[in-house]
Amino acid sequence: MIKIIKRTAITLLVLFPVIVLSAAWYFSSQLLHPGLYPCNEEHYVFCESPAQVGLEYTDVELTTEDGLALDGWFIPGANEKAGIVLIHGRGATRHEGLRDAIALHKAGFPMLLIDLRNSGTSQSSYNTMGYLEQQDVDAAVARLKELGMDKVGIVGYSMGATTSILAMADNPDIDAGWFDSGFKSLDGIIQERGREDYGIPLVEQFSKVVRFFYRLRGGFEDSRTPENVIASISPRPVMIIHGTADKTVSVEHGRALYAAAAEPKLYWEIPGGEHTRAWQADKAKSAYLISRFFDDALNQ
Repeated sequence: MIKIIKRTAITLLVLFPVIVLSAAWYFSSQLLHPGLYPCNEEHYVFCESPAQVGLEYTDVELTTEDGLALDGWFIPGANEKAGIVLIHGRGATRHEGLRDAIALHKAGFPMLLIDLRNSGTSQSSYNTMGYLEQQDVDAAVARLKELGMDKVGIVGYSMGATTSILAMADNPDIDAGWFDSGFKSLDGIIQERGREDYGIPLVEQFSKVVRFFYRLRGGFEDSRTPENVIASISPRPVMIIHGTADKTVSVEHGRALYAAAAEPKLYWEIPGGEHTRAWQADKAKSAYLISRFFDDALNQ
């Protein structure tokens, strides 16, 4: 009996690290290759071109610093000196920004909506939860600058918000940021989803192993987090939006980002608001706030 117990204990000791490493490799694969979610009209509302919301546009192609080809739409506007880049979330496409494009166009802003790397019709690659995607943002900002824009604002949703915070902290050509449902850190979101979706024990330690494989396979460094760089954006203004019913990225992330940001900063917490659905929660208020924010930030 004692021998059986010993053999069982040894087997478990051998198998446990194998199981942990295999699970961490699997989760890092899910992060790297999330797949493309079909455009969901309940969530994104508009799943066709900007013409669906009455906006003229042209197709554009961009090339990132690391050589990836990105596709996008340029929507002209009456304002010739200030434009806005819209950045979608993980697994989404440029369609995600069409809801806010309506109000921004009425406010006169030209816009550039892009498919991030490995998304939509842009070049296939892998997902890095915002770290290498910063180069996609930089390419879009540079294009608006080439078109004569003196000032550039950015709108980011979910992972796009995280990407935009990281990019804005490094890129002085971005003058204002609207961040909707972003997460404070990669480690924070892995732990949150691992705990709530999968009930993983020792989730903090597990997250470290997942991130190790993710960094190794993706070739990027994740020591910078939105939470620890957002203050450096000041004195450029930021607006943080988060819904209290967000089941993808909890509202605690939005609260933490707002607390970490320096002035000037604004915060809109939406009671009962779901993930990246500020527009659906209150169309009139969403349109007013985003137009007013960028008018104040870019037209002074």
